[in-house]
This record gives sequence, C-alpha cells and structure tokens, in this order.
Amino acid sequence: MQSVVAQTKSIPNEIEAYLNKFIVDYNKGIQDADPQLFVKYYDKDIRLMPAFQKTLLGKENATIYHKAFFDRFDILEYKRGQIETLDLGAQLCVLGTFSMKVRLKNSVQIEELKGKYIDIWKKEGESLSLISEIWNYNHHTDLTEHLKFDNVPGTVLAYQGHLPVDNDIRFELAALNQFMEEFISQGDHKIWSQLYANDVIAMFSYKPIYRDKKSLDTFLEAHVAELPIFEKLDIRNDHIDDLGTYVVNYASHIANWRNDEYSGISTGKGIKIWRREPNGSLKIIRQIATYDYNY
Repeated sequence: MQSVVAQTKSIPNEIEAYLNKFIVDYNKGIQDADPQLFVKYYDKDIRLMPAFQKTLLGKENATIYHKAFFDRFDILEYKRGQIETLDLGAQLCVLGTFSMKVRLKNSVQIEELKGKYIDIWKKEGESLSLISEIWNYNHHTDLTEHLKFDNVPGTVLAYQGHLPVDNDIRFELAALNQFMEEFISQGDHKIWSQLYANDVIAMFSYKPIYRDKKSLDTFLEAHVAELPIFEKLDIRNDHIDDLGTYVVNYASHIANWRNDEYSGISTGKGIKIWRREPNGSLKIIRQIATYDYNY
C-alpha cells in the first residue's frame, strides 16, 4: 500500500523510508509474535490506545500488552499499510489500515479482523519516536471480550483529572468539548458537522474510513439516529500538543446512557487533529475514536 502525502508539504525521503521500515518490522513482529521488533520504535512515554482496552502508558506497559495478546492468540496473518503521512511540524501523523487473521489458542475457529489506526511520531533531531498509537475495528466481532486484558496495567483516562484550563488553547478546546456534549446529546448532526474541515478523514469504531466532508456528513446524520439517550455526557481533555497551525488533542469521554430497557456507563478515548484556519477557527482534519475496556 503506497503512502499518500497530505496537504502540500512533502515528507523527506529518509523519513518515509524510516516509516516504511517500521511497517515492515511491525508486520513481522506481529506475525512472529515478537514485540521487540517494533517496540524499539516506541518512545519511553508512549501512549498505546487499543480498542476495548484501557490505555497503556509507557513503553514497558505497552510491551506487556503485546505479550499478553500473543499469549492469548495465534496470529495466522497480519498486514499493516500506510495511507497517509501528515507533517504537523514538530510531529508526524500517520494514518493506515490493518487486517489480521487470529485464532484463540486451543481453538480451531479463525477470526478475521480489519481496522484502522493513527500513529503520532515526535521528531527528535534526525530521528523519530512513536509517542502514541490508537486503533479501532471496522466491524463488530465475537472476540470483543477476548480483546480485553485484566492483568495488563492500563489506565482509564476518562476517570483521571481534566487538564487545567490555564492557557488559551486549553480554554478553547474545553469550550468546544462542552458545546460538543450539548449537540451530540441533542442529536444535532448539522452543528456536529461544522467541527470538520472539508478535507477531513475520520475513523469511527465499527465503520469504514470517511475520507471527505460529504461522506462524513452522511454518516453523522445516520449516526445520531442510532445513538442512545445520553443522561450525561462528559468529554474531557487529558493532553494537548499545540504545534502552531496544528493541535493534537487527546480526549476521553464518560457517557451515562440508556436505550429502551438497557442502560449503562461507558468510557472511550480518541485523538483529534485540529487545524487553525485562515479565519482563526479550529477545524478537525483527522479523527479516530475507540472504546475502553468497560464498553
């Protein structure tokens, strides 16, 4: 799968080569059940955000997660591809897809999983360091419960403290979060749509990749109709990297919901890449979200 460079700023050949080498090592590491082939790229403070799992903070905990995954599953096939590299200045945002065939150990049933991911890389002089990795799946799967690992030392970031609102960008994003809580709870897809730039790429759980505003608008209109009633929705920021034109926003949510006779509390996490537009507004250009362990 060939890399597609976003916007107009080209990615240096040596960086593209490094990212391609990471994918080669990642594919081999998953297929060989050897996390050391790819965790060597991880920053010591990496944030690993798997679907259906608490967030893993730090390289050691991320490695424990991968080992637990390999202890539970036989990996029959794995393929990760890159579809875009976006230069954010001090960081890089890489989007891609993956597919895998797995089998629970001591089982004969083979399951195929397909999904998408976002990696955020930090530039460190001439080198790169992977500081966050998040993925979700394009479809529901019977393996959901098996993709949860009780003994892995994870953190539900939605239960942690908010970022203090002590500077302009934190104030702006905290205000947008509060507005989002209102219009999502009210099912107002037209206002929701206004958050996004025309060249948005959005990755929601159980859905395909939406690669432009028109397809995303169609999804949002249908999506609000299938949402439960939110008795309370709390969207909170836990980390923000203000890179100038771009802002990388790590956020989580707590939802108290009900749907007919069912009700519950769920948490989730995600990354939004915002871009400062010529008129001064912030628009989301890339987004991915996924659920935590307790969903």
